[in-house]
Amino acid sequence: MTLWLNLSNYAPIAMTNFIKKSEIENNWLLIDAENAVVGRLAAYISKALRGKNKTRYTPNMNNGDFVIVTNIEKIKFTGKKFNNKKYYRHTGYPGGIKSTVPSLLMKKKPEEILKLAVRRMLPGGPLAKKQLSNLKIYKGENHPHATQNPTIVNFLKLNKKNSVRIN
Repeated sequence: MTLWLNLSNYAPIAMTNFIKKSEIENNWLLIDAENAVVGRLAAYISKALRGKNKTRYTPNMNNGDFVIVTNIEKIKFTGKKFNNKKYYRHTGYPGGIKSTVPSLLMKKKPEEILKLAVRRMLPGGPLAKKQLSNLKIYKGENHPHATQNPTIVNFLKLNKKNSVRIN
C-alpha cells in the first residue's frame, strides 16, 4: 500500500536569511552620557554593540555598531546606588576578594563604571569581547573619531526615564 501526499495544500517553508561577513555594515553612534542613568544607557549600548537594533541581526556575527560615549564623568545613578552598590573582583589568591563602590570608582576611572555594566549585559565568550572592543568611552566632549562621521543619538529624548532630573 503506497501513501501519496498532496503537497500543494501546504505553505512553502520560510528560510531565515543570515548575514554574511561581506554584507556587514557597521555604523558609528555618538551618545552624550550627561545626566543619563547608567543601567538604561548600558542596555541601549549593549543592544547596539550586538546589532539587535538592526533588522538583519545574526547572533553569531559581529554586525553591531561602534558606540562612542562622551561626558562619562557626568553619568548618574538612581536611588542610593552611587554610595551603596558594590563592585567585586578577585585577585586570584585565597581570600583575595576586593570590593569598591561607584563613588570611589568615579574618582579613579569613571569609564570603568559603564564598561562593567555593558560587559555584564553581553553574553560570555570571544564574540562578546570583540563586541565590547567596539565601545569607545571618553571623558569630556572631545573624541578622536570625528572622521567616522558618527550619528548623534539623543539618548535622553528617547524616554523620559533615561535621565535623572536635576532639582
